Amino acid sequence: MYLIWILIVGGIIGWLSGNLIGRDVPGGVLGNIIAGFVGSWLGYELLGPRGPVVGGFHIIPAIVGSVIALLIFYALARAGAFRRR
Repeated sequence: MYLIWILIVGGIIGWLSGNLIGRDVPGGVLGNIIAGFVGSWLGYELLGPRGPVVGGFHIIPAIVGSVIALLIFYALARAGAFRRR
C-alpha cells in the first residue's frame, strides 16, 4: 500500500510542476511520476529537508526540484538532444 501512495504523490508532484511551468509532462502519468521522483531527489540535494513530508517526499524541495528538472529537460529537447539519428 505504501508503494501505491508513493507513486500517487510522485505523480501529483510531477503534474503540479508541469502546471507551474505551463507545459505538459511528456509520457503522461508515467512521465509525471518520473518527474516527481527526479524532482524530489534534485530538490532534496539542493534544498535539504524542508517543509511537510507526504508519502516520503519533502513537498517544497520536491516541487522546486521537479520544476528545475523539467526546465532542464525542455532546454535539452529544444536543443535537439533527444532527436533520433
